[in-house]
Amino acid sequence: MKLTSDQILRAPKVALHEHLDGGVRPQTVAEIAQEIGHELPAAPDELGAWFEAASSSGSLERYLETFIHTVAVMQRPEDLARVAKESVLDLAADGVVYAELRWAPEQHQSAGLSLREAVEAVQAGIDEGRAEAETSIVVGQLLTAMRHATYGVEIAKLVVEYRDSGVAGFDIAGAEDGYPPILHLEAFEYLRRENAHFTIHAGEAFGLPSIWQAVQRCGADRLGHGVRIVDDIDFDAPGGPRLGRLAAYIRDKRIPLEMCPSSNLQTHAVPDMHSIADHPIGPLKDLGFRVTVNCDNRLMSGTSMSREMTLLAEAFDYDLDDLRWFTVNAMKSAFLPFDQRLDLINNVIKPAYAVLG
Repeated sequence: MKLTSDQILRAPKVALHEHLDGGVRPQTVAEIAQEIGHELPAAPDELGAWFEAASSSGSLERYLETFIHTVAVMQRPEDLARVAKESVLDLAADGVVYAELRWAPEQHQSAGLSLREAVEAVQAGIDEGRAEAETSIVVGQLLTAMRHATYGVEIAKLVVEYRDSGVAGFDIAGAEDGYPPILHLEAFEYLRRENAHFTIHAGEAFGLPSIWQAVQRCGADRLGHGVRIVDDIDFDAPGGPRLGRLAAYIRDKRIPLEMCPSSNLQTHAVPDMHSIADHPIGPLKDLGFRVTVNCDNRLMSGTSMSREMTLLAEAFDYDLDDLRWFTVNAMKSAFLPFDQRLDLINNVIKPAYAVLG
């Protein structure tokens, strides 16, 4: 039976790969920009369309340039709190029951905030958003270090310092080519010694070496995107797809892939991908990889979790069981204590899908 838009909206969702500075409301960008005197590239009523168009150039570097404007309006503590609060409200309204919001504190200091003050401002916004949301939602921060900079260890120490105060884990992000994960090895080794969780952007704009380093040298708990793992799979092998050693290891170890279909299509993360139907998420799901569905940047892709689920359902003829599979995968992979994950799976996600079915 074809899924309805109402079913998809009401279905519980888990968002593991959600950039805080990539999900700002266009109106909020416009209002804060006017207050601080930041020049925008389009009129307020055209801003959302501009972000989506600029992000669809096919270049990850061009895609990342759009963040100049969102980061610019997230420098004061009240603005960080506002963006975080609105993100929580928007995700909750879209049926998200668990989310991890990732952002780079080092990019939010131009108004004089310390790294700790920035983290606390975002947490204040998250707490306010959760209190005002009409549905229950659990939200954690992922503190990100920019891979071209040298703040890795400092941000990693913040993760440990605030892990009992709303911070779920660590990430590195930014232009992948030329900045391999190994550059932040000291941060990853520190996090492992402290039993802290981390994910790594890998296998988006660069191929298998990036994924190999993230997993085998750095010890990533999850892979941000990871779509280029298909480069290690021979889909035309006699008898069916044949996995290379790296792909087989990632599948066998159940390393989660944080897949972002619309974003990957925009940035041409995989060659010869012209539509959502060409996205590797389909064959990777069929092969039993632990794939999850995410937005990446709701503003830049003009998307939501419901829209991503809708696009996948249309492209691969998925039903409620498939959407539940993605959601449970994501919840199993969340940087949340096991008992809390289990509670959300058994008492929130599965019962809601049973009702929808």
